[in-house]
Amino acid sequence: MSDSLVSIQIIPKTKNGEDVIPYVDEAIAIIHDSGIKYEVHPLETTMEGNLTAIFSIIEKMNQRMIEIGSRNVISQVKILYQPSGASMDKLTEKYRP
Repeated sequence: MSDSLVSIQIIPKTKNGEDVIPYVDEAIAIIHDSGIKYEVHPLETTMEGNLTAIFSIIEKMNQRMIEIGSRNVISQVKILYQPSGASMDKLTEKYRP
């Protein structure tokens, strides 16, 4: 059972002011490859799962940004930790058509 929802906005500092979208695409690919449930939104991506596993994914995302040329990375993170269970679908079901 998922105990957490974590939203992340990753903001890499590029070397020469290049477009950050290819970096963000790399970060999202790490989330995708992890197999965790996630949703991409315009300004952040939300993951659903075990908090420890999600923190590990965030660490990999930040490391990857440096590997591909970012000088540093800001990660803005929001966390819902709910041991009884956390679900994106449950929290947003009344807003879906």
